[in-house]
This record gives sequence, C-alpha cells and structure tokens, in this order.
Amino acid sequence: MGDPGSSLRHAVPAELSSFVGRERELARTTALLGTERLVSLVGPAGIGKTRLAVRTARALDRTHGAGVLWADLASLPAPLGDGLARELGRRLDGRGALLVLDGCEQLGERAGELAGQLLARSPGVRILATSQRTLGFHEGAELAVGPLPLPPEPRDPARGHSAAEAGELARYASVRLYAERARGADPRFEITDRNAGAVAALCRALDGIPGALELAAARAGRYPPAEALRRLRADPLGFFAEGAGRAGGADVLRAHLPASPGERLLWTRLSVFEGSFDEAAVAQVCGFGELGPEEAAATLRRLAPALLAEPGEPGRYRLPLSVRAHEARRLAHEPGGAAALAARRHHERCRVVAERAAWLWRSGAQPQARALALRELPDLRLAMDPLSGTGPAGALEVAVSLWFLWAACGLGTEGHRHLERALALHPAPRPARALWLAAWLAAASGRPEAADPLLVEAWNAAVLEGEDAVLAYLAHARGTVALWKDRPGEAADEYRDALEQLPPEPEFGPGREALRAALTMALAHTDPASVPVEEGVPGGPADLWARSWSDCGHAVVQRRQGRPALARTRLVAALEIQLAFGDRLGQAFSAELLAELEAGLGRYEESAKLLGAVHAHRPAAACAPRAERILRLRMAPEAFRAAHAEGSRGTLRDLLPEL
Repeated sequence: MGDPGSSLRHAVPAELSSFVGRERELARTTALLGTERLVSLVGPAGIGKTRLAVRTARALDRTHGAGVLWADLASLPAPLGDGLARELGRRLDGRGALLVLDGCEQLGERAGELAGQLLARSPGVRILATSQRTLGFHEGAELAVGPLPLPPEPRDPARGHSAAEAGELARYASVRLYAERARGADPRFEITDRNAGAVAALCRALDGIPGALELAAARAGRYPPAEALRRLRADPLGFFAEGAGRAGGADVLRAHLPASPGERLLWTRLSVFEGSFDEAAVAQVCGFGELGPEEAAATLRRLAPALLAEPGEPGRYRLPLSVRAHEARRLAHEPGGAAALAARRHHERCRVVAERAAWLWRSGAQPQARALALRELPDLRLAMDPLSGTGPAGALEVAVSLWFLWAACGLGTEGHRHLERALALHPAPRPARALWLAAWLAAASGRPEAADPLLVEAWNAAVLEGEDAVLAYLAHARGTVALWKDRPGEAADEYRDALEQLPPEPEFGPGREALRAALTMALAHTDPASVPVEEGVPGGPADLWARSWSDCGHAVVQRRQGRPALARTRLVAALEIQLAFGDRLGQAFSAELLAELEAGLGRYEESAKLLGAVHAHRPAAACAPRAERILRLRMAPEAFRAAHAEGSRGTLRDLLPEL
C-alpha cells in the first residue's frame, strides 16, 4: 500500500486559518476527551472539523502535556489496509497519547474497526477522529460540527442598513470570519452600512461553511460582496472552481472513493433539491431504478453526517451549495434520462406539497400552512420555473396553489414575478385562475395599469372555462382596489357580488369567511348598522386571516360608536395576526385605521409615526390615508415629516409594545 509513515506526525499541524465561532465546540470536545477514549467530529466537507481537531489537540497538549500523533488519512496512499493499523500501533507503542485520525471517511466502514483495534491494543490512547460519516463504532462520543451561526436573511441584499444594523450583523460568527479573511485580501475591507446586506446574503448562500466563506473572502480584493454574491448565484460551480481544492469539489470526490455505488448514486440525485429534505422526500424523488425508495431512505441515514442538518428541523438535511453544484453536473450526465426523471418526480412532489399547504390553509391550520410553504419554498421556486420539464402550465399550477403565501404572507412581489414569467410563456388561452391571481397581486401592489388588462382577460377566460370561483374572486379584487381608493360603497357592491358567485366549497383561493370579512370592512364605512358589533362569530372563524380583516371592520364601527378603547383592542388583535403571517398589506390597513383613531384622540405624533411605519407596505396607487389628511390640517408640516420619518425607521412592534 506504500509507506504511511510520511503522513503520521508526532506533532500537531500548523494552524490552518482563523478560528472563529467555535469556542463552544472546542470546550465541548476537550471536555469529552476527558471522559471518553474516542470522540469523533462529524460533518460535511469544509465545515471545520480538521481546524477544530487542531485546536483541541493544541489545547490538550498545552494544558495536560498530552503527546499527539496526527494521522492525515486523506494524504495516505490507497488502498488503506492492515499496514496502517500496524504502523499506528508501532508509533503508539503502548504509550498514553492522543491519536488524531483526520479524514476517516477515506476508510469507509473500516474506520470503526481501526478505532476499535487501536483502543484495544493501547489502553492509554485516546482517539479524536474527523469524518464525513459516522465511524460505526459503538463506543465513544460523536459531536456533529455544524455551520457557523448565520445572520437573518435580508429582504433586499442591495438595500442599505443603518450603522446599528450593520454592527448587529457583524456580530455573527459567519460574518466575522468572512470579514477577517477578507481583510487579509484587502486590508481596507470593513463591514459598512452599504455592504452589510450583501455580506449577510453571501454568508447565507455559502451555508455558513468556513471553507466556502474563506474561499469567497480571499477574493475580496477583486469582488466586492455584492459582485461575489451575483457571481455565486449565476454560476456556483464556476465561482468555486476559481479557488482550489476543498470547497471546489475535491472533498466530494474523495468521499466518493470509499462509498458504495448506491451511496454515490444517491449523493448525485440529492442535487435535485434546492432546499432541505427528509427521508420521505428522498424516497419519493430519488427512489427509482436501481435505488428503490426504501434503499434511498436507508442510504440517506448513512450519508446524513456529510450533509448540513437543517437548524430546528430534526431529520431534515441540505446539500452544501458547492456540493450541490458539483453533483448537479454529474446528474446531468447520468445515463438513461435519470436527470429528467428526477426533475419530474421532484416537480410532482412540489405540486403535492403546494396542494397540501393550500388544503391546510382552507381547513383553518393557517400557521401550519405558512410554515410548510416557507420550509419548502426553495424547492417550490424550482417547480415554478416555466422553463422546467413541466413547462408554464406546471409552474402556474403550483403558483396558484400558493396564493395565500403571496396574498396573505407578504410575498406578493415574488408571487407576481412567478406568475408573470409563466404566463408570458403559456400559449393562448391562458388559464383563468392564474390570470385572476396575477391581476389581484398587481392591484394589491398598486399597479392598476398592469391589473386592468389581466382582469379583463381573466373574466373572459373564467366565462369560457365555467370558473365561477374566478368570477367571484375578480369581483373581490375589484372591491379591494375600490377600498384602497376610499370608495367603500363601490367596494361593498363588489364584495356582495363575490359572495353570491363563490361556490360553497371553492377548490382554491380565499374562503367565504375572507370575502365576508372584506364586506364587513366596506360596510363599516357605508352602513355601520348592518355590521354586527358582538365579539365575533361564536367559537371564532377558522380563518385567522379573515378574522384580522373582520376585526378591522368592527374596530371602525366601535370607533364611530364612541368606544375607542375597544376599537384599539380590535386593531391590535388584527395586527398580531397580520404580523405573525407577514401580511404587509393587512398591516398597512390596520395601522392606518389605528393612526386615524389616535389622530381623533389628539395623539398626532403617535398617529404620524404609525403612518411612517407602514408607508412602504401600502399600494403605491392608493389614495392618502384618512389619518394623513387629518394630520396635515392639525400639525405643522415640519412636525409631521419628522414624526413620519421616525416611524419609518422603526417597526410596528416598537410603536405598540403590546404586540
């Protein structure tokens, strides 16, 4: 097998790079080695296992005088047979020492056997192993090494941040590592209010993996963060190929060598997932041909340590971006049309997931529906690509099922973009359901010039297709536009038409409770006596989203009846739901009603702040809020502008502590 001696060292290797954000793992690993004879650090390539092992060995050598024998298995000649065990036994020679086995994935299933033999022969030896897979030895402790903590996903990476926000982002370990390494390439580099969003998005795109972060940061002198992010998204494999070695795929190739054919096949098929997956998803999408569903699930369990565990989601995993890009290229060259089959199975699963989420929303489990859709959103986005194998019709089917995510959960701009792309490629006649949803989202964003032709086309398509639900929803969309235009009488007429035309059990779109809530909102301004003022329907509606809009209508009535405290309670209750769902449009409506209430009580500054906090959420074409008209009459222009600007810098939660 060749001489392994040159890769065995009675010394700890030199520091590989900066050690950021691993203090807790270092303390835990060191503590475990005080009680366990075998500790294995497991995790995907580039995650920092070797770096953690180096620090642990140095710490033990410094504090306890532990002799260290370091075995770099990745650099040993193949095949790794009995000669390695004999050489390690000879080097240890019964002494008390710390043996570091770095890169145990090279040994495959024999890694556990080797550890067991060495522990039995040398009672004074402790072993620290690093591996992309579980060693399979029943003794000792296993520590999963995960990514560095990541900042929240920025809504817009190009948007500027305040100095305080940039400072907050710079505290995350992934951002600290990127900044520290970037200064090595460009001594002038700093996290600023202008680049903080791009750095945060870049760290998230690189999964918080230290090896990938360092590779990107090393080019900070050539590419500012925004440009690096653009290049990474446009061509991940090309981006990583600009650097050498580990983050670019060398670790993946090494991991394939000891893997079984089934493991290599699953590793490649997993690249069809954009986001996270579990055993059920892998069985459905990857379990075909020579790798059946049950075998695919069992193989996933063996490969799990080499994957990224999804935070807070036990049993769910992701491929690191560099690995996914590398494996996607391999999948494209698989024989027998495996790539096309995997893509079709992936799309079918996404269609089922989208329908499941829509059913949960209709059945009243709206928080669960939202959580499911957001968890699966990276893969659902792939399914909404009109250039995929299922074409624009398949993309629109998924997008329409997710109507609530666009309309009620604050992602209207994204939803309209998916619909717009797919509708542009769909041959005539275009489906009524998709046309309605595109029109509604365009109207809700304040773009009547885009909504009007879609409304007309959707009405014609709905008549031809016999889609009564679409006709009802078109009336609802027209009513919503009228309401934002402060024409509540017109809105009420449209909402009545919508309720008359809506089937008893619509297959998609808002339910009857949502349309009733909209009518309540319009009637509160035109015919308050027809709005029931009791505390909601007995037992409460199952549709929480509808309840938030209904609460707005009841609040208007209560304010007019001289009960401002009750009206405020209603509006705060509505905002609690709308903030939980991320309903930006609903937040704007509720906050503007609350601002009108505050203005009526003489709290002008508080009213102006509320308007400022939701100014960016309201439709661009909507008329000025009633509260603003009041405030401009009763406040000095400078005072109004100052309070409005202060509100725009904060959040509703800042202004309403009870939320």
